[in-house]
Amino acid sequence: MFSLNDVKKAFPDFDSKRLVEWQEKGFIKKLINKWYLFAEVPLTEHLCFRISNCLHHPSYISLESALAYYQMIPETAFSFQAVSTRKTTTYNTPAGTFNYRTVKPPLYFGYTIQHAQGLPALIAEPEKAILDFLYLNHRLQTPDDIAALRLNYATMQELIHWEKLLHYAKVFGSAALDKRIKLLKKTLSNAYPS
Repeated sequence: MFSLNDVKKAFPDFDSKRLVEWQEKGFIKKLINKWYLFAEVPLTEHLCFRISNCLHHPSYISLESALAYYQMIPETAFSFQAVSTRKTTTYNTPAGTFNYRTVKPPLYFGYTIQHAQGLPALIAEPEKAILDFLYLNHRLQTPDDIAALRLNYATMQELIHWEKLLHYAKVFGSAALDKRIKLLKKTLSNAYPS
């Protein structure tokens, strides 16, 4: 994957008409304006995460995509979900659909850099993925709403550090989020009574 800016940095006299020719010959695919992908490169989950980070910067993979990545939900999402400080938007590309939800700059934290295929990708930590999801999904109001998410509670028990999650939650300063966290904890304790 590369941008027109990447090409111009390496080859300042590059004629951008070549990109159109290369698309016509099937060498590259245009993702969105000024972003391209080599046609023969196989699309992996990690490459799509990297594409997501680049198309709408700054952003990190979160919400359903991160929950599926950590196997906290049973199925993978049909599109790639990310969080950004920029406006909410969606890009439909040959590599997939990339959705971005907006958070305020103080809430843009709690991600890690995962490396694969020689590429870095920003992905929410498990705790932050849950918080982003609960914060941005206002429809989650009852224990039944939480149960309908079909969360993998065994995996959550292994991955989630509740002290970290609650520490992160304070940054949000949201009573509605705190209520959803309590619903989640109650549902989890009912699934795994101590």
